Amino acid sequence: VQLQAYGGGLVQAGGSLRLSCAASGRTSSIYGMGWFRQAPGKEREFVVGITWNSGRTTYADFVAGRFTASRDNAKNTVYLQMNSLKPEDTAIYYCAGIRAGTSSYEVWGQGTQVTVSS
Repeated sequence: VQLQAYGGGLVQAGGSLRLSCAASGRTSSIYGMGWFRQAPGKEREFVVGITWNSGRTTYADFVAGRFTASRDNAKNTVYLQMNSLKPEDTAIYYCAGIRAGTSSYEVWGQGTQVTVSS
């Protein structure tokens, strides 16, 4: 399975961006997808997870209703709609996949840069 994340860019504080992550290859082996981010000098952190079948989502506390994850099964793509962006949201955002029968994110995309200016 290959994951391709895109949609990052430069946005002013308070603005919005939508990230996409397209999966290709043996996508049937993936149970769920997640978004993570890593800011300069910080550890990578979980943002949101979403299951392919039901679309059930789990968000990190810091999202606080600003981000929304969704998926389009027909396109094998998950999205991350980010609103009310803050400078502290600046990071490289990665998408990742959980294989069926496992409990950890083992498949990773290359990341897309999100920069929020104040």
